[in-house]
Amino acid sequence: MLKKEAACDRLPKWEPQLIERLLHRQGWDFEELWIRLDIMLDSYVAVATISLLAGLVQGLTGFGSALVAMPLFLLFLDAKTAVPLSILNGLIITTYLSLELRRHLDWAKIFPLLLGCLPGIVVGVYFLKRAENSWIKILLGILLIGYSSFSLRFRPRAIKMPCFSPYIAGFATGAIGGAFSAGGPPVIIYTMLTGWPKDVIKATLSGLFFFTGLLIACAHWLSGLTNALVLRYFLVSALPIIIGVWFGSHIYSRTSQDAYVRIILFLLIGMGILMVLSTLNLHAL
Repeated sequence: MLKKEAACDRLPKWEPQLIERLLHRQGWDFEELWIRLDIMLDSYVAVATISLLAGLVQGLTGFGSALVAMPLFLLFLDAKTAVPLSILNGLIITTYLSLELRRHLDWAKIFPLLLGCLPGIVVGVYFLKRAENSWIKILLGILLIGYSSFSLRFRPRAIKMPCFSPYIAGFATGAIGGAFSAGGPPVIIYTMLTGWPKDVIKATLSGLFFFTGLLIACAHWLSGLTNALVLRYFLVSALPIIIGVWFGSHIYSRTSQDAYVRIILFLLIGMGILMVLSTLNLHAL
């Protein structure tokens, strides 16, 4: 009763009775209202903080925002909210980075990757619906950990890639993304093996992920996944994402080629570990 009176005292003198009647129609009381508001505000703060961190990571590397954001979003958001939110945040990041690195965007490099990616997405979604993919996901995680650890230890040199390599890398990215929602590694590894400068690697990843993210965002919108709740969280996360990307890009500009490659490899190891652990946790449940 005291909480109810205290809540009334916070409102203008002419409003408490009206608001109380409205709440009564909804089956709520003032205490429940404040609890709901607290939960909502806490979730907004959490979304903003996670988005800032995700933007920082991808602003530094050119990928990895979903790697950071999705496990944390899923602690308090439903997957049907977290996935489209992560995609929309990714669009802000890739738009920012593509504009920032527009001098290094080479569509002759991006287009073959995108062309291979599109049929790969179809195959990945088909595979997801019809196959038990848990052990394949574990194998992919182990391969990521092994490849990245080997590269950190021995630092293999760039190799001359066959002309069909970008199509294969794009196809693998689309297929793994469609099946496991973790399609980045094949194209990331491909760009590293080419020996391109770090600006070209980051620009190529940003351009590719912008187009694939745009396609996925449109699919989410048409399917109804991008609803009012997702858009509210998106508005909350937009500014923190931009601030995070700005800070990440600032750090990137002071990072050497060698350090940049090492950061990418460590993130790939993290991605591999998450793939393995998430699959094992599902089996344990």
